[in-house]
Amino acid sequence: MQKFEIMIKNLIFDLGGVVINIDFDRSVRAFASLGIENFQNLFHRTIQLDLFAKYEIGAYTDNEFRNELRTLCGTQVDDHTLDKAWNAMLLDFPSSRLQLLQDLKKRFNIYLLSNTNNIHYQAFQQQLKTQHGINGLEEIFHKTYFSHQIQLRKPEADAYQIILKEHDFNPQETLFIDDAPQNIEGAQKVGLQTLWINTNNNADILHYFNSDGKIEGFETIHD
Repeated sequence: MQKFEIMIKNLIFDLGGVVINIDFDRSVRAFASLGIENFQNLFHRTIQLDLFAKYEIGAYTDNEFRNELRTLCGTQVDDHTLDKAWNAMLLDFPSSRLQLLQDLKKRFNIYLLSNTNNIHYQAFQQQLKTQHGINGLEEIFHKTYFSHQIQLRKPEADAYQIILKEHDFNPQETLFIDDAPQNIEGAQKVGLQTLWINTNNNADILHYFNSDGKIEGFETIHD
């Protein structure tokens, strides 16, 4: 792997596919079990309908999103059933990744930048507490930035810059980690160093980060 003469002080992590495991096909199958066979055409990971994108920036309330989704899917299932199918894509937080993040937090400024929505947010926060006894991702990172709360989503430049500006970070000293190529490209446009986690090849942040603070391909310093 190419070596870089870059000193990394700050880390910005994506959530889905990087920290928590995701399987979009599980939601496709869950909606199919409700008689909604076209969900995979309504939602695609890299090309999303306006409804999903707007929900991720908080432009819809949960109930407005549910009602719009019912209309799109041609169904009248109740809120609980709809939420369960929508959340089916959320899998697990591997303990090894959580431990790595806790170790890295001792050596770096670590932040989370996630395109997500309130229904998913409530689900994965509860899952983290139930399975690991951690009261939310806010306990793991120095600060979290969720698209539905900051009303910005990747790969928009402002989504990355809100972190850089708020903490006065030098983008050349800041490494952004994501599994979506379009988000990596967006980060590069604002000058961030990037690390693409290619989950299609079963890549994992554990393959790049060591608990002693070493990042493969980068030089690091610690405050």
